[in-house]
Amino acid sequence: MADDGRSRGDATEKADDPLTLQIDQLREEIEAARDRELRALAELDNYRKRIARQLDEERRYAGLSLMRAMLPVLDNLKRAVDAAEKTHDAASLLEGVKLVLKQFYSALERHHCLPIESLHGPFDPNLHEAVLQQPSGEFPENTVLHEVLPGFQLHDRVVRPSQVVVSTAALPPQAAAPAEEGAKQGSQDGNKKK
Repeated sequence: MADDGRSRGDATEKADDPLTLQIDQLREEIEAARDRELRALAELDNYRKRIARQLDEERRYAGLSLMRAMLPVLDNLKRAVDAAEKTHDAASLLEGVKLVLKQFYSALERHHCLPIESLHGPFDPNLHEAVLQQPSGEFPENTVLHEVLPGFQLHDRVVRPSQVVVSTAALPPQAAAPAEEGAKQGSQDGNKKK
């Protein structure tokens, strides 16, 4: 029985040993840190899932305000078609369509979609798409002479570039005359072959 007393005493001594107490305390701290880590990871995972759902929903309904702005335009366009079917007054129909067009531009503007100003400005390949080049004595080279199709920007991003006719250097009068003669000669040669 003396052995039992010693083993109990050893266990008591070990429990009272400062090193053992410190090890037990560190084990508890590690367990608490692991628990905090698991909770933080779970919270992070939940946050990611919530943000993904919100982004998906925002993407899905991003056009909602634009659609709400366009529906009155659609309604007025339908009214214009109905009115055109009932009456054959072209002037009032044209006036109605002009009002609808103005309403459409206004709705685009409210959503920061603005036309690109092009006419008589410098050609910018970031905003314009050149569909034709034309000599001009009136405007400097690389100036937009005509806008074939208007372009639009949403904030600072191009939705559609303007399709434009761009000026080139005007041909000097001496160079223009031989070019015209060559064109006439070519057409006469073509007529002779027929």
